[in-house]
Amino acid sequence: MTTIGHFIDGKRVNGSSERRAEVFDPATGRRTGEVELACAADVAGAVEAAERAARAWRDASLSKRTAVLFAFRELVHARRGQLAEVITAEHGKVLADAAGEVQRGLEVIEYACGIPAALRGGFSENVSTEVDSYSLRQPLGVVAVISPFNFPVMVPLWFVPVAVACGNAVVLKPSEKDPSAALLLAEWFAEAGLPDGVLNVVNGDKEAVDALLDHPAVKAVSFVGSTPVARYVHQRGSLAGKRVQALGGAKNHMVVLPDADLDLAADAAVNAGFGSAGERCMAISALVAVEPVADALVAKIAQRMAGLRTGDGRRGCDMGPLVTAAHAERVRSYVESGITAGAVPVLDGRDVTPDGEPAGFWLGPTLFDHVTPDMSIYTDEIFGPVLSVVRVGSYDEAVDLVNANPYGNGTAIFTNDGGAARRYQHEVQVGMVGINVPIPVPMAYYSFGGWKASLFGDLHAHGADGVAFFTRGKVVTSRWLDPRHGGVNLGFPTQT
Repeated sequence: MTTIGHFIDGKRVNGSSERRAEVFDPATGRRTGEVELACAADVAGAVEAAERAARAWRDASLSKRTAVLFAFRELVHARRGQLAEVITAEHGKVLADAAGEVQRGLEVIEYACGIPAALRGGFSENVSTEVDSYSLRQPLGVVAVISPFNFPVMVPLWFVPVAVACGNAVVLKPSEKDPSAALLLAEWFAEAGLPDGVLNVVNGDKEAVDALLDHPAVKAVSFVGSTPVARYVHQRGSLAGKRVQALGGAKNHMVVLPDADLDLAADAAVNAGFGSAGERCMAISALVAVEPVADALVAKIAQRMAGLRTGDGRRGCDMGPLVTAAHAERVRSYVESGITAGAVPVLDGRDVTPDGEPAGFWLGPTLFDHVTPDMSIYTDEIFGPVLSVVRVGSYDEAVDLVNANPYGNGTAIFTNDGGAARRYQHEVQVGMVGINVPIPVPMAYYSFGGWKASLFGDLHAHGADGVAFFTRGKVVTSRWLDPRHGGVNLGFPTQT
């Protein structure tokens, strides 16, 4: 039985807390280890290591920082298969999906390798007589990253490479459900030449989160998780004077117009609804069918779902288990609630026969038709393989439905009408929009983030917003006097 500790000041260490949490293989239901849950003293030790390292790292040249990032990129790329196996073993998503997660993380590392261009300031000569002005962006110091269970590699890589490239030191707290990938990333960063203490990993639960939010040396916090916790992190961190970006939950809608290619839309609905067993903040969980396409579209989706193979992600299956037994039971309760509320269960995932051990945390893909906006399967973020079809009579009704939702993370529209697509991207109150693209996750050089209850804070993840979040702007006004100048003048300075 493995005991998983922390990574502080360049090495794996055990903390002082005696609290532990169990780590499972979701495809077998077997406990594979236990992870230490950091106390406030453990977090303080990690922050102190980061403080010491930050003083030197902020003065490291851009050439030095990019050399480390390039070396780290090569290590992750060469070992991406190993990283995918660790994700599958602790999270449960199939290996192909885990490999895709690693690839999207690699794209952010590659963006961070270009940090010299992203940190360039501006310069204006002679803003006044022989006076120049220029702008700088400088690191914050120590920053914290709190990442969720569903993307144990990609989400840390949304933040850590950019924060480090900007000259900060980082304390990363991964999910206690699947902590091993974060420790690997920290070790590989050290192998790439990152100085001790610039990246630290503390495993833990709410006690560790609160310690990070309250510690005065932590200047900024990046968080991804559910909306209630994102709101809590934003409020507590802001009250402590920190800069906070807290990415919350979602209820992502896919609108299908009558002119859409229904085969393409059905493929997209299945891919976006059931990939990673629906445990994605960008998963499509509400399909809005604009009549008269609903009957045909539901039939095509059901046909595709019938061919999906649910099972152990190491056996070439299409969809794996849910992350824990408790979460699987929670999602099952939503299926029961949908039936009780009157939704039509086209396919019930509770009946699945998995290609895996019976004790795994299984629930098959589930499809509901005739869902109404008052049902819990529509209103709540289920975070599981449950797709709800809502039928509407017009484009306007579809847009009103999406905009009335409290979440605003991602949305998609499927249509062959360019005018309708352009109108939708303009009118919809959502942060990320796909046009015939079901999961509109931006590339690393753009920024990821939603609107409304899906984001607390002003700046999104990675891209230009990421650089802005992990740096502070400074403007310098400079005059270098030549020997002709001198004398005393007590008047207020003027621009002449």
